[in-house]
Amino acid sequence: MERKKEKVLGCNVDLLNFENAINLIKDNLKQKSLMHIVTINPEIIELAKKNKEYYNIIKNADLTVPDGIGIKIALKLRGINQEQIPGIDLSKEIIKICAENNIKIALIGAKEEIIQKAKNNLLNEYKNLKISYIHNGYFKEDEETDIINELKYSQAKFIMIALGVPKQDFFIKKCKESIEDGIFIGVGGSFDVWAGEVKRAPVIYRKMGCEWLYRTIKQPERIKRIYKTLPLFLFKAIIEAIYSPKEIYNKKQE
Repeated sequence: MERKKEKVLGCNVDLLNFENAINLIKDNLKQKSLMHIVTINPEIIELAKKNKEYYNIIKNADLTVPDGIGIKIALKLRGINQEQIPGIDLSKEIIKICAENNIKIALIGAKEEIIQKAKNNLLNEYKNLKISYIHNGYFKEDEETDIINELKYSQAKFIMIALGVPKQDFFIKKCKESIEDGIFIGVGGSFDVWAGEVKRAPVIYRKMGCEWLYRTIKQPERIKRIYKTLPLFLFKAIIEAIYSPKEIYNKKQE
Protein backbone atom coordinates (compact mmCIF):
# COMPACT_ATOMS: atom_id res chain seq x y z
CA MET A 1 0.00 0.00 0.00
CA GLU A 2 1.33 3.44 -0.93
CA ARG A 3 1.95 5.53 2.18
CA LYS A 4 0.96 9.18 2.07
CA LYS A 5 1.94 11.68 4.73
CA GLU A 6 1.25 15.34 5.35
CA LYS A 7 2.93 17.71 7.79
CA VAL A 8 0.79 19.57 10.30
CA LEU A 9 2.82 22.36 11.91
CA GLY A 10 5.99 20.41 11.14
CA CYS A 11 4.79 17.01 12.41
CA ASN A 12 4.07 14.06 10.13
CA VAL A 13 0.55 12.66 9.90
CA ASP A 14 -0.23 9.49 7.97
CA LEU A 15 -3.11 9.92 5.54
CA LEU A 16 -4.99 6.64 5.70
CA ASN A 17 -8.28 5.23 6.92
CA PHE A 18 -8.93 2.95 9.88
CA GLU A 19 -8.90 -0.22 7.78
CA ASN A 20 -5.57 0.61 6.15
CA ALA A 21 -4.03 1.41 9.54
CA ILE A 22 -5.14 -1.98 10.85
CA ASN A 23 -3.72 -3.74 7.77
CA LEU A 24 -0.33 -2.08 8.32
CA ILE A 25 -0.37 -3.23 11.94
CA LYS A 26 -1.31 -6.77 10.94
CA ASP A 27 1.64 -6.82 8.54
CA ASN A 28 3.98 -5.75 11.33
CA LEU A 29 2.65 -8.48 13.61
CA LYS A 30 3.30 -11.07 10.90
CA GLN A 31 6.77 -9.71 10.15
CA LYS A 32 7.61 -9.51 13.86
CA SER A 33 9.16 -6.08 13.51
CA LEU A 34 9.23 -3.04 15.78
CA MET A 35 6.51 -0.45 15.39
CA HIS A 36 5.79 2.74 17.31
CA ILE A 37 2.30 4.15 16.80
CA VAL A 38 1.58 7.76 17.73
CA THR A 39 -2.04 8.88 17.97
CA ILE A 40 -1.31 12.50 17.23
CA ASN A 41 -3.38 15.45 18.45
CA PRO A 42 -2.82 19.21 18.94
CA GLU A 43 -1.39 18.74 22.43
CA ILE A 44 1.30 16.37 21.14
CA ILE A 45 2.22 18.74 18.31
CA GLU A 46 2.53 21.73 20.64
CA LEU A 47 4.71 19.73 23.05
CA ALA A 48 6.86 18.47 20.17
CA LYS A 49 7.48 22.00 18.90
CA LYS A 50 8.85 22.96 22.33
CA ASN A 51 11.01 19.86 22.85
CA LYS A 52 13.44 18.79 20.12
CA GLU A 53 14.00 15.31 21.55
CA TYR A 54 10.28 14.67 21.73
CA TYR A 55 9.82 16.09 18.23
CA ASN A 56 12.38 13.61 16.89
CA ILE A 57 10.57 10.71 18.56
CA ILE A 58 7.28 11.75 16.95
CA LYS A 59 9.01 12.38 13.62
CA ASN A 60 10.52 8.88 13.60
CA ALA A 61 7.35 7.05 14.64
CA ASP A 62 6.41 4.20 12.30
CA LEU A 63 2.74 5.17 12.16
CA THR A 64 1.20 8.51 13.12
CA VAL A 65 -2.58 8.42 13.05
CA PRO A 66 -4.81 11.53 13.31
CA ASP A 67 -6.52 11.09 16.66
CA GLY A 68 -7.58 14.60 17.64
CA ILE A 69 -10.36 16.51 15.88
CA GLY A 70 -7.93 19.43 15.66
CA ILE A 71 -5.75 17.43 13.28
CA LYS A 72 -8.73 16.63 11.09
CA ILE A 73 -9.67 20.31 10.96
CA ALA A 74 -6.10 21.37 10.16
CA LEU A 75 -6.00 18.97 7.22
CA LYS A 76 -9.49 19.98 6.08
CA LEU A 77 -8.34 23.60 5.88
CA ARG A 78 -5.85 22.45 3.26
CA GLY A 79 -8.41 20.48 1.27
CA ILE A 80 -7.59 17.06 2.75
CA ASN A 81 -10.61 15.10 3.93
CA GLN A 82 -8.94 12.81 6.46
CA GLU A 83 -10.75 10.29 8.62
CA GLN A 84 -10.25 10.71 12.35
CA ILE A 85 -8.78 7.56 13.95
CA PRO A 86 -9.30 7.51 17.74
CA GLY A 87 -6.44 5.74 19.49
CA ILE A 88 -8.80 3.91 21.84
CA ASP A 89 -10.68 2.36 18.90
CA LEU A 90 -7.45 1.43 17.13
CA SER A 91 -6.07 -0.21 20.28
CA LYS A 92 -9.27 -2.15 20.88
CA GLU A 93 -9.22 -3.56 17.35
CA ILE A 94 -5.59 -4.64 17.77
CA ILE A 95 -6.49 -6.32 21.08
CA LYS A 96 -9.20 -8.25 19.24
CA ILE A 97 -6.70 -9.34 16.57
CA CYS A 98 -4.24 -10.46 19.26
CA ALA A 99 -6.94 -12.49 21.04
CA GLU A 100 -7.87 -14.22 17.78
CA ASN A 101 -4.26 -15.04 16.89
CA ASN A 102 -2.82 -16.10 20.24
CA ILE A 103 -0.62 -12.99 20.47
CA LYS A 104 0.38 -11.81 23.94
CA ILE A 105 -0.22 -8.22 25.01
CA ALA A 106 1.00 -5.96 27.81
CA LEU A 107 -0.48 -3.03 29.75
CA ILE A 108 1.76 -0.44 31.42
CA GLY A 109 0.51 2.69 33.17
CA ALA A 110 -2.28 4.19 35.30
CA LYS A 111 -2.94 3.39 38.97
CA GLU A 112 -2.66 -0.20 40.19
CA GLU A 113 -6.40 -0.57 40.81
CA ILE A 114 -7.18 0.88 37.38
CA ILE A 115 -4.85 -1.38 35.45
CA GLN A 116 -6.09 -4.45 37.34
CA LYS A 117 -9.71 -3.59 36.53
CA ALA A 118 -8.82 -2.89 32.89
CA LYS A 119 -7.03 -6.23 32.69
CA ASN A 120 -9.96 -8.16 34.17
CA ASN A 121 -12.52 -6.44 31.95
CA LEU A 122 -10.47 -7.09 28.82
CA LEU A 123 -10.07 -10.76 29.76
CA ASN A 124 -13.83 -11.03 30.26
CA GLU A 125 -14.50 -9.38 26.91
CA TYR A 126 -11.96 -11.42 24.92
CA LYS A 127 -11.98 -15.02 26.18
CA ASN A 128 -8.78 -16.09 24.41
CA LEU A 129 -6.81 -12.95 25.23
CA LYS A 130 -3.38 -13.47 26.78
CA ILE A 131 -2.12 -10.58 28.90
CA SER A 132 1.43 -11.59 29.73
CA TYR A 133 2.54 -8.43 31.53
CA ILE A 134 1.07 -5.51 33.44
CA HIS A 135 2.65 -2.77 35.52
CA ASN A 136 1.19 0.40 36.96
CA GLY A 137 2.50 3.78 35.87
CA TYR A 138 3.98 4.78 39.21
CA PHE A 139 7.61 3.87 38.75
CA LYS A 140 10.82 5.88 38.86
CA GLU A 141 13.32 6.33 36.07
CA ASP A 142 15.83 3.98 37.75
CA GLU A 143 13.19 1.22 37.66
CA GLU A 144 12.65 1.44 33.91
CA THR A 145 15.43 -0.98 32.96
CA ASP A 146 13.95 -3.73 35.14
CA ILE A 147 10.46 -3.12 33.74
CA ILE A 148 11.76 -3.25 30.16
CA ASN A 149 13.59 -6.52 30.90
CA GLU A 150 10.42 -7.99 32.42
CA LEU A 151 8.45 -6.83 29.40
CA LYS A 152 10.98 -8.44 27.06
CA TYR A 153 10.80 -11.72 29.01
CA SER A 154 6.98 -11.66 28.84
CA GLN A 155 7.11 -11.96 25.02
CA ALA A 156 4.23 -9.50 24.65
CA LYS A 157 3.93 -8.28 21.06
CA PHE A 158 1.35 -5.52 21.54
CA ILE A 159 2.34 -3.13 24.30
CA MET A 160 0.05 -0.32 25.43
CA ILE A 161 1.63 2.47 27.47
CA ALA A 162 -0.55 4.87 29.49
CA LEU A 163 1.86 7.34 31.09
CA GLY A 164 0.56 10.53 29.51
CA VAL A 165 2.41 12.64 26.97
CA PRO A 166 5.27 13.05 26.44
CA LYS A 167 6.41 10.47 29.05
CA GLN A 168 4.82 7.47 27.34
CA ASP A 169 6.65 8.11 24.07
CA PHE A 170 10.01 8.61 25.82
CA PHE A 171 9.45 5.28 27.55
CA ILE A 172 8.58 3.60 24.25
CA LYS A 173 11.85 4.91 22.79
CA LYS A 174 13.77 3.21 25.61
CA CYS A 175 11.84 -0.02 25.08
CA LYS A 176 12.71 -0.03 21.38
CA GLU A 177 16.40 0.14 22.25
CA SER A 178 16.21 -3.22 24.04
CA ILE A 179 13.28 -5.09 22.52
CA GLU A 180 13.63 -6.51 19.01
CA ASP A 181 9.99 -6.75 17.97
CA GLY A 182 6.59 -5.59 19.09
CA ILE A 183 4.01 -2.90 18.48
CA PHE A 184 4.04 -0.01 20.95
CA ILE A 185 1.31 2.59 21.34
CA GLY A 186 0.62 5.35 23.84
CA VAL A 187 -2.99 5.03 24.96
CA GLY A 188 -3.45 7.98 27.32
CA GLY A 189 -6.63 7.51 29.39
CA SER A 190 -7.86 4.33 27.67
CA PHE A 191 -7.20 2.16 30.73
CA ASP A 192 -9.60 4.33 32.76
CA VAL A 193 -12.32 3.68 30.18
CA TRP A 194 -11.66 -0.05 30.00
CA ALA A 195 -11.60 -0.21 33.80
CA GLY A 196 -15.08 1.31 33.84
CA GLU A 197 -13.92 4.32 35.82
CA VAL A 198 -14.54 6.81 33.00
CA LYS A 199 -17.55 6.60 30.72
CA ARG A 200 -16.80 7.01 27.03
CA ALA A 201 -18.74 9.54 24.96
CA PRO A 202 -21.97 8.33 23.32
CA VAL A 203 -21.67 7.28 19.68
CA ILE A 204 -23.29 10.50 18.42
CA TYR A 205 -20.45 12.55 19.95
CA ARG A 206 -17.84 10.22 18.43
CA LYS A 207 -19.36 10.41 14.95
CA MET A 208 -19.35 14.20 15.14
CA GLY A 209 -15.73 14.22 16.27
CA CYS A 210 -16.76 15.82 19.55
CA GLU A 211 -15.66 13.16 22.01
CA TRP A 212 -13.26 15.75 23.47
CA LEU A 213 -16.24 17.99 24.24
CA TYR A 214 -18.11 15.23 26.07
CA ARG A 215 -15.02 14.41 28.14
CA THR A 216 -14.59 18.09 28.99
CA ILE A 217 -18.20 18.34 30.15
CA LYS A 218 -17.71 15.26 32.33
CA GLN A 219 -14.25 16.32 33.50
CA PRO A 220 -14.24 20.14 33.82
CA GLU A 221 -10.63 20.07 35.03
CA ARG A 222 -9.65 19.35 31.40
CA ILE A 223 -10.87 22.79 30.28
CA LYS A 224 -7.68 24.62 31.20
CA ARG A 225 -5.48 22.11 29.35
CA ILE A 226 -7.61 21.90 26.19
CA TYR A 227 -8.36 25.58 25.77
CA LYS A 228 -4.76 26.47 26.41
CA THR A 229 -3.79 24.34 23.39
CA LEU A 230 -6.64 24.07 20.88
CA PRO A 231 -7.35 27.73 19.97
CA LEU A 232 -3.67 28.51 19.40
CA PHE A 233 -3.23 25.30 17.41
CA LEU A 234 -6.19 26.09 15.15
CA PHE A 235 -4.92 29.64 14.61
CA LYS A 236 -1.54 28.28 13.51
CA ALA A 237 -3.28 25.70 11.30
CA ILE A 238 -5.21 28.46 9.54
CA ILE A 239 -2.00 30.40 8.92
CA GLU A 240 -0.35 27.24 7.61
CA ALA A 241 -3.28 26.65 5.25
CA ILE A 242 -2.85 30.16 3.83
CA TYR A 243 0.92 30.30 3.57
CA SER A 244 3.58 27.76 2.68
CA PRO A 245 4.36 25.52 5.68
CA LYS A 246 8.05 26.22 5.08
CA GLU A 247 7.51 29.89 5.86
CA ILE A 248 6.10 29.26 9.32
CA TYR A 249 7.86 26.04 10.26
CA ASN A 250 10.10 26.41 13.27
CA LYS A 251 13.60 25.88 11.84
CA LYS A 252 14.95 25.07 15.29
CA GLN A 253 13.22 21.72 15.11
CA GLU A 254 15.01 20.65 11.91
